[in-house]
Amino acid sequence: MGTTVFERRRPAESAIDESLTGTAFGVFWLDDVERPEHPALAGHTTVDLAVVGGGYAGLWTAIRAKERDPGRRVALLEASRIAWAASGRNGGFCEASLTHGHENGVNRWPEEIDRLEEMGLENLDGIEQTVRRYDMDAEFERTGQLAIAVEPHQVEWFRDEPGFLDREAVQAEVHSDTFLAGDWDREGCAMVHPSKLGLELARVAADLGVEIYEHSLVRAVEGDGSGPITLVTEGGRVTADAVALGTNVFPSLLKRNRLMTVPVYDYVLMTEPLSASQLASIGWSNRQGLADSANQFHYYRLTGDNRILFGGYDAVYHFGGKVRPEYEDRMESHRRLASHFFTTFPQLEGLRFTHRWAGAIDSSSRFCAFFGTARRGRVAYATGFTGLGVGAARFAADVMLDRLSGVATERTELRMVREKPIPFPPEPAAAIGINLVRAAMNRADHNEGRRNLFLKALDAVGMGFDS
Repeated sequence: MGTTVFERRRPAESAIDESLTGTAFGVFWLDDVERPEHPALAGHTTVDLAVVGGGYAGLWTAIRAKERDPGRRVALLEASRIAWAASGRNGGFCEASLTHGHENGVNRWPEEIDRLEEMGLENLDGIEQTVRRYDMDAEFERTGQLAIAVEPHQVEWFRDEPGFLDREAVQAEVHSDTFLAGDWDREGCAMVHPSKLGLELARVAADLGVEIYEHSLVRAVEGDGSGPITLVTEGGRVTADAVALGTNVFPSLLKRNRLMTVPVYDYVLMTEPLSASQLASIGWSNRQGLADSANQFHYYRLTGDNRILFGGYDAVYHFGGKVRPEYEDRMESHRRLASHFFTTFPQLEGLRFTHRWAGAIDSSSRFCAFFGTARRGRVAYATGFTGLGVGAARFAADVMLDRLSGVATERTELRMVREKPIPFPPEPAAAIGINLVRAAMNRADHNEGRRNLFLKALDAVGMGFDS
C-alpha cells in the first residue's frame, strides 16, 4: 500500500509531546459555559407532550411543539444535564444536508434528492431565523464549509463542483501545503458553539413554557397506545398523550431499535487561542469549516476566540456497543490527531492543545437519521444522525411532531422518512464487521481511494460505511 500525506510528513515526536503537555481531559465547549440547573422530576405530572432527551433533537421538538401550539403543555426529561452528550461536545458544524451529503442521498433516494437538499437548506435557514428571533447567543456564523483534497487522486473528485478551488485558490483561503484543491459550499453550513446552542435552546424552550427536568432518567415506557403513555423515572412519572424520543446514541427505549444504531467514538483536540501572527500565518480570514476528503477524514474550524478545533479520523467501535466514559480517554487517538494537525499546519509548531475529549456518535447503516412511531402512533422517534444531528435535529423534530399529529405532510410522505435502514447484526458479528470495514477504508485511503470488493458489496446492499 501507499502512504498518506500524514505519514509522509509526520512531525517530530517531540512536537507532539510538547503540544499535549498539560492538556486537560475534558470538553472545551462544556468548560466554556455556565449551566443553569433544572430540577429532577418528582411525583406525577400530566402533559400533552413528553419529550425524552435534552439534546438538540429533544430541545427542538419541545420548541417546535410550543411554536405550533403555545397552549400545549410540554415536559422534557433529560437523564443527566442539558446538552452534555453529543449536543455539547461535537465540532459545531451545523450542516444543511439531511442525507449525509449529496452522494449518499442521490444513491439512496435519487427521485427525492433535489427536494431533500432544498428542505435541508430551508431547515438551516429556519435555524438561523430562530437564532435571530430569540436573540440566541450561540456564536452562529454562516461561513460555509470547504472540503479539501489532500491527496492527488482527491482533486478530481472536486473538479466539476460549482465551488471548485484549485491549489492556488484554496491556499489563498487557508495556508497549508497539504491542500491541493477544494470545494467551498458557501451556504450549506454554519459554525456554532455547540454547548451554547444547546443551553440557548433550553432557555428558549423554558421561556415558551416547557417544563424541563434534569437528572430524570426514563426507565420505562408504559402503555400500549390505546390511551396515554406514562414515562417512569426513579423520582416520578409523566403521563402524556404523545411522546417524542430523542435518546439517539443511548439505548433505545423501544426494543425494535436496539440494533438500528451503534455508538462510534470520535476524538477531538482544541488548541489555545492563536496569536495575531499565528493566525496570519494560516490565513483563514473567511472562517469556513474545513474537512478533508478521505474515508478517514478530519474536520476543523475556528472558535470565537480563534482557537482551532481539530477532530475526526479515528472512528472507534467497542465490542458490545456500550456507551462508557472510559472509552473517551484514548491517548493513541489524540496523539494521532496532534500529529496530523502539525502535518497540516507546520507553521503552528509550538502551539499547545488545552483540551482533548471524545464523544459517541449514533451511527446508522444509512448514515443519516431515520424515523418512526410506536404504541399506535402515540410515540415517535428519530435517531441515527451519524454525526449530522446539529442541523438535522430540527428537521427530525418536525417529522416527529408531524407523525404525532396523525396528519400526512410533505415531510412524512418522503421515502427517505418512511424507510428504515438495515439493522446491524448482534455481537460478535457487529464488532467483526465494523472493524473489517474500518480496515478496508484505511486500505482505500492508502490506495488512491479505491474501494475493495468488500466495501463495494456493502455499498450495493446499503450497508457501506462512511466515517
